[in-house]
Amino acid sequence: MPRVSEEYRAARRGEILAAAAGLFAHNGFHATSMADIFAESGMSAGAVYRYFRSKEEIVVAVAETVLANADEVFARLLADGAAPSPAETVRAVIAAILERGGQGPVAGPEFTRIAIQVWGEASRSEELRERVGGAFAQVRAHYTEVARRWQEAGRLPADADLEQVGSAMLGLTQGFLLQSLLIPGTTPEGYIAGVEALLG
Repeated sequence: MPRVSEEYRAARRGEILAAAAGLFAHNGFHATSMADIFAESGMSAGAVYRYFRSKEEIVVAVAETVLANADEVFARLLADGAAPSPAETVRAVIAAILERGGQGPVAGPEFTRIAIQVWGEASRSEELRERVGGAFAQVRAHYTEVARRWQEAGRLPADADLEQVGSAMLGLTQGFLLQSLLIPGTTPEGYIAGVEALLG
């Protein structure tokens, strides 16, 4: 019985996040009220507040959902001691982001719009900055591990600062998200071709 109850709770929580994510993507965090979330989810205020104490808590949960699959992506990339190139890694992460866009509570183009808002909101909200900052630090650590393996393979200079190489790869991924939202005609294929030409 507890398992069914836990599954039910997870499903209800997912419904709230899906409703909130759609509103955040189209109206922004600040223009979306808790009343909007109640209406969009079809749940009463009491039902929503059973899962989330505030809109800020929902914003944080949506942000964490956006970043949730990075560990899985890198686990696949680095399995069995593999040493993927920086370009190959950026390509795989962007592909995973686009695939993730069709799954879970944050779907389709909403993923990119919410990701950009999260970066902006993190400059205002200390809680969001701490929680999302930790998630981004973990992604950068994964990229740094890619750089370390690439260096061990003799493909990066021995004196390269691996953490800064990881930061640069993270920046390339974030750059795609930003440009795909703001610059018409930005495609993953074209962007990755540019990354591969740049990094070799």
